[in-house]
Amino acid sequence: MTGRTHDMAAFTALNVIVMTQFVPHMTLATGLVAVFANLMGGIAPDIDQPTAPLWRNLPVGKYIGKTFDRFLGGHRFLSHSLLGAFVFGFLFHYILQVLTPSFPKLNMQIIWWAFMIGFASHLVMDTITTEGVPWLLPIPIKLGIPPIKALRIQTGGFWERLVVFPGLILVNAYIIYLNYDKVRLILHSYLK
Repeated sequence: MTGRTHDMAAFTALNVIVMTQFVPHMTLATGLVAVFANLMGGIAPDIDQPTAPLWRNLPVGKYIGKTFDRFLGGHRFLSHSLLGAFVFGFLFHYILQVLTPSFPKLNMQIIWWAFMIGFASHLVMDTITTEGVPWLLPIPIKLGIPPIKALRIQTGGFWERLVVFPGLILVNAYIIYLNYDKVRLILHSYLK
C-alpha cells in the first residue's frame, strides 16, 4: 500500500477503537500526540525501505535508509512481522519512558497504544497486497489474503486508488455518523 493509504488505514483503525471501546479521559495534548503516534505507527514498518518518505526527507536519509534496509533484512521482512511488531513496540515504549519526565501531562500508555494500532494496521493492509507479509518470522513465508496471489491488490494500483482509499474515507465517515453523540461529547470536552 502507498503511504497515504497506510495513513488512512491507521487513522481508521484508531477511529474504530476510540468509537467502539471505552477510552479513558485524557488531555488534549495526549489526544493530539496519540493521533501523531498513530500515523507514525502506520508508516513505521516501511522504515526498512530506503526510498521511504522518512529517508527522502532527511539530508543524509538515503544512506541511513540503506543501512536500515540491510539491518532489517530488506523490505517486508523483520519490520513486517509479529516479531518486528514486538521489537518496534518495545523500542517505542522505551523511548516514551525516557520522555515521560519531560512530559508529565502526557499519558504515554495511550500514546503507545495509538502507535501500536497504527503499526498493526500497516501489517494488515500489506497482507492484502500481492507481496504479502512474513507474519511468522523467523519462518520466512509471506502470507496474504486471499491466499491466491492473483486476487490480491497491487500497491498503488487501480483497486487501492479507487476502492481501498476512498473506502477507508467512507468507513471513517460512517463510524463518525454512527457515533455522532460520542464525537460531539469528545469535541465539547476538549474545545471549550
